[in-house]
Amino acid sequence: MQYETVFILTPVLSDAQMKEAVEKFAKVLTDNGAEIVNSEEWGLRKLAYPIDKKSTGFYSLIEFNADPQVIRKLEIAYRRDERVLRWLTFRQDKYAAEYAAKRRARRAAAPQAQTTENKED
Repeated sequence: MQYETVFILTPVLSDAQMKEAVEKFAKVLTDNGAEIVNSEEWGLRKLAYPIDKKSTGFYSLIEFNADPQVIRKLEIAYRRDERVLRWLTFRQDKYAAEYAAKRRARRAAAPQAQTTENKED
């Protein structure tokens, strides 16, 4: 089954600490037999409301294929890590999976379009 998880890390982390936390959760998935389809770091963004007196957080997204039992292990890892402010994991239906594939294709094509524009200048 295809899943998508978005999690918010505390903004007091350094860039290296943030990347290490994202790698830790990706490793939890791969160690439990999940196949990571896509991983995106959305960077530091403003929160809709303060969480633990923080108004910003590092957003990350991971799309993966896995058995449902893996979700419980991932969410236990989220709960045990004090750097995680919030998370949401959900199963993608066929329409969400199609949309995610199209979005990934657009994102992959965007840098190529920019490089060809720069070459023409």
